[in-house]
Amino acid sequence: MAETPPPERDDTPTAGPADAQAGPFPESRAGAPADLPAGDGTGPRPGRGRRRTGTSADALPDVEGEDGEAGPAWRRIAAARWGETPLAAAVGAVVLVLAAALTLFQLYIALRAGFDARQQRLIHLMFIMVLVFLVKPPLKGSAGRSVPALVLDLALIAGTVAVSFYPMVFQAELASRAGAYTDTDWIMGLAAMLLLLEATRRTVGMVMVVMVAVFVFYAWIGPLVPGQFGHSGATIQRIATHSYLGDGIYGMTLGVVVTFVFVFILFGALLSKTGGGSFFVGLAYVLTGRMVGGPAKGAVLGSALMGSVSGSAIANVVSTGPFTIPLMKKVGYRKHDAAGVEAAASTGGQILPPIMGAGAFIMAERTGIPYADIVKVAIIPALMYFGVMFLFVDILARKYGIGLAKDSDLPSLGTVMKAGWHFLAPLVLLVVLLLQYVPPTRAGLYACGALLVVAMLRAGSRLSPRDFLEVFVLAANSTLSVSVACAVAGIIVGMVGLTGLGLVFSDVLVTAFAGSLLLTLLMVALASLVMGIGLPVTASYVVLAVLAVPALEELGLAVIVAHMIVYWYSQDSNVTPPVAFAAFAAAGIANASPMRSGLSAWKFAKGLYLIPVLMAYSALMAVEGPVSNLVVAVLSGCIALAVAAMALEGHFLRRTLLGERLALTLAATLVMIAPEWSALTGAVLSVSVDPDWFVLAGSVLGVVLIALQVVNHRRDKARGAVPAPDAPGGGGAPEAEPVPGGGGAEGSAGRAGAPASG
Repeated sequence: MAETPPPERDDTPTAGPADAQAGPFPESRAGAPADLPAGDGTGPRPGRGRRRTGTSADALPDVEGEDGEAGPAWRRIAAARWGETPLAAAVGAVVLVLAAALTLFQLYIALRAGFDARQQRLIHLMFIMVLVFLVKPPLKGSAGRSVPALVLDLALIAGTVAVSFYPMVFQAELASRAGAYTDTDWIMGLAAMLLLLEATRRTVGMVMVVMVAVFVFYAWIGPLVPGQFGHSGATIQRIATHSYLGDGIYGMTLGVVVTFVFVFILFGALLSKTGGGSFFVGLAYVLTGRMVGGPAKGAVLGSALMGSVSGSAIANVVSTGPFTIPLMKKVGYRKHDAAGVEAAASTGGQILPPIMGAGAFIMAERTGIPYADIVKVAIIPALMYFGVMFLFVDILARKYGIGLAKDSDLPSLGTVMKAGWHFLAPLVLLVVLLLQYVPPTRAGLYACGALLVVAMLRAGSRLSPRDFLEVFVLAANSTLSVSVACAVAGIIVGMVGLTGLGLVFSDVLVTAFAGSLLLTLLMVALASLVMGIGLPVTASYVVLAVLAVPALEELGLAVIVAHMIVYWYSQDSNVTPPVAFAAFAAAGIANASPMRSGLSAWKFAKGLYLIPVLMAYSALMAVEGPVSNLVVAVLSGCIALAVAAMALEGHFLRRTLLGERLALTLAATLVMIAPEWSALTGAVLSVSVDPDWFVLAGSVLGVVLIALQVVNHRRDKARGAVPAPDAPGGGGAPEAEPVPGGGGAEGSAGRAGAPASG
């Protein structure tokens, strides 16, 4: 989602000698209360916002990031808009009532389905927009808290209620005069569009508003557009009624949020409030923390686990980042690399089942493919993405000689499992139900119920009545940008359908590149990058899907492969400069340069660009096909991704020479685009070569190059001539924040033994 990136800041507390060795987990703080800030200046604050229960749950890291002294969530949200004033207290109460009403309404329609689909969407969006106008200011600073701003917001709220109830009150009359709407109908439609655009400006950003305006303008001036893109045009009246009463604002895109997504957002809020997020992060560090580059690998795994159930990269960064980023910095990772690892891992959470973000549910609805089948084909590419990230952070640790974490900084498996093993049951239940083709909404409800049962059985995760209310508010607040983005994207989808732009764009893509799949993929990736500058992930996917998927299908890709490629490319707005929302959020936590963090995240997230190529050219997603083809695609794809990472980083166990990097690049491209090599040899040499031979050649070359790295590294170790770790800028120790009591690269290596590259 397009959120304003937090500014760089330096709010690290000053360390005192008494607590310089404090570890990030409560159990590791010798004699210090677990709810005090870590004193080393880089460690997370384990007790922040968590009430102490006197149970094993107190040993888990706190990744909720809430301040227990700041009051309940609804007051904090209202105070962020209105300040610490009596008005903020009143608005907070209204926010609580609306959030509870929205959650109860969503649960009612999920359980009873008492309203038709259009009424569900009307009521849902009404709640969402009223909340937006209450908690999102029209202007920055004091102007957004002024009396005129309050009057404006009240007027916008009244307008929202009016345009929401109009189609419900006059439903029969509107149905009887469909296609012959009155002036009142289209004026109400125009008002609904303007209100939604204002809500979009506040929650998503101005770029999205401009993009919608461009599509509407294109629909209006169709006869004046030359060439293939010209069309008969549409009047303002038709545009307004089509967007308001047809397949626009309240169309299928918003319907997916109402029907499926909200239940899983509620599940994520419950998991966070009961402490499940802390358990998964702790478990990740148990499994990876003692490896080379362990804290970074723990961040990758922890963010993957959290992101797979939260569905939001930025929300994942701000929840897990305050814990994972300081640990990475503490062992010697450069601060912008720590931010980049967290951002790339959090982004990957949106492509990892069982919950893959709103876009995956939209994909299921648009294609008619069961969500369970989408999960099945998505799991292998997602695991490959995180495998590449693991390799990147491992290479980085060896390249810069980053040491291992101290045992006192990491929990034990027994401690973590004792505190949170019960959180595994709802997640396992959710996966089983989805794979058994239980409808996603029902599966999500069962998972929420199971989570409540297991949480209430243990004191460490039990919810109080206030906690339940906070869950409602957190779920509603997390839904604001998703619902608004999907609703406004519906206008774009409506304009594409009204003008026939999708078919024309697809025809131009196929014709312009003479049927070249590789060039079309590059164009789709570039279009995704441009759209990602101002659009959140879900909106970017929706727009690209209606424009680019037909072209990819025409080039021979299966519908699910085409949609999945577009879905993967649409994730890049979180990690690709000049606008990298998740990376900017992580940079604020790491006190790093936003642009350097974005570049680092872009490097670590290379799988977002490379794996879709494998999807297009291999049997990576053919889970229903011959097992041998899938195995070959996975093994050769893993080799290609590994050598691509080595080529990009210029290092593995030792530094790669220029010739090695070129050979590594060749090996990767031979595997990834084997059919293109086959076509090239046929065109140039008039020789027909099966693409499988190029896959085999690239795989063998990649394995040989990796083996040479291993052999040469062992030879260097035997001779006692292991090259010194690379240093940023050409020499010396890696850039790291100084940590009292032995932090940073040298300190971490000294307290953990030999550097990781040895």
